[in-house]
Amino acid sequence: MKKQVVAQGSSLSSPIERIRGVRRIDRTTASLATSDLAREINRDIVLEFIRFNQPVSRVNLARLSGLQPSTISAIVDSLLQEGWVKEGEIVRGSRGRPSTMVSISDDVAIFAIDLRPDRAIVAVIDLTGRLLAQETVPVGARPETAVKRLLLCIGRLRERFAAMRFEGVGISVPGRVDPATQRILMAPNLKWHNYDLKGALEEKLKLQVELDNDANACLASELWHGSLDGIGSAVLVAVGEGVGASIFSGGQLVYGFNGLAGEIGHVPIDPEGPRCGCGQRGCWEVFASSRTALERYRKMAPEEEIADIEELLTRAREGDKAAVKVLADQATALGRGLRLITAVLAPELILIAGELTSVWPMIEGRVRKELAARMLAGKPPRLTPAGDARSARLSGAAAILLHRHTYFHRSTHDGKALPAREASMAPRQ
Repeated sequence: MKKQVVAQGSSLSSPIERIRGVRRIDRTTASLATSDLAREINRDIVLEFIRFNQPVSRVNLARLSGLQPSTISAIVDSLLQEGWVKEGEIVRGSRGRPSTMVSISDDVAIFAIDLRPDRAIVAVIDLTGRLLAQETVPVGARPETAVKRLLLCIGRLRERFAAMRFEGVGISVPGRVDPATQRILMAPNLKWHNYDLKGALEEKLKLQVELDNDANACLASELWHGSLDGIGSAVLVAVGEGVGASIFSGGQLVYGFNGLAGEIGHVPIDPEGPRCGCGQRGCWEVFASSRTALERYRKMAPEEEIADIEELLTRAREGDKAAVKVLADQATALGRGLRLITAVLAPELILIAGELTSVWPMIEGRVRKELAARMLAGKPPRLTPAGDARSARLSGAAAILLHRHTYFHRSTHDGKALPAREASMAPRQ
């Protein structure tokens, strides 16, 4: 890992960091940390150390985490029993007893779904984040039809990877999900309102299903791969059919009341502008989304047939003047809208996700110029594209599932009900 994480009960000492402001204790909901919670934190930290340092010995895990060797042995034994990790070769050092190396299990996988208004990409991803296979499924306005197609696709992939154990399904959604019910709460471009996709899939698959907004999924992907180590605050802006954002602060994703934090794309910046899918006029996304870029291109070059944003980006790379102009306008709108983020949240890092990042060298200068010109004070935050534009939503969907899966796995695999299971599976507010 890029930064050192000190486990609960660690023997390591570190300088005390000053916390700006006042730490608030809400006496109506506060409760003391339990030994069970400390064990869960330690377990997750050890699993992360294994993932980033594999193959690794128990001795080195104790050194990296600061936990006592006896605690490491207990955690690793638990992870072995649950199937998350496996033992490998025995390494003999210059002194001391031989060490058995531990790695992440390679026979456990997750179904990840990138749900979009016109299609869904279904993938198989292992615990290290490797994408093993993917298929594309057409979807439409009727969620029931889409669910049938998704189930057929998952069935095919399950047969193809029959030797693997699937732990659940993570889904990236182009909209917001109710943290309590996991129903799709608002998805203007998808047009599935208050639909229980989680329940429909869990009933047939008998697997845990977790949904989250596509921007949150992309940011979860960055977290999973360690890209935000050392970063205190960040905002990821996902540009696609719409424009959405995910907020990272205090070591976790911020969901807000009813899970609606981050819908910055639906903030009006021109009350006389075009009608948005949310019903308002002049929202940021009607100027900066890829859907708008496609519409503009079709108006500028009506004689040219164009299928999707990928084709538009290809034409821009090939020097198509209309495509280059459309992307320049989109970059300008994107950069101007970032003022909403810097003025309200003032993050140290802004990440841009979506297909648009595949032509980042063509638009970066314009986005940076608009961002710098609209700062209230001080220098602008760091600005960079997020991960792989094509796989970030899939990787993030898998990360969301794993993030909420710890308690679920043990409560369903060993038959023991765990305290606060429901609270641990719900997104944090």
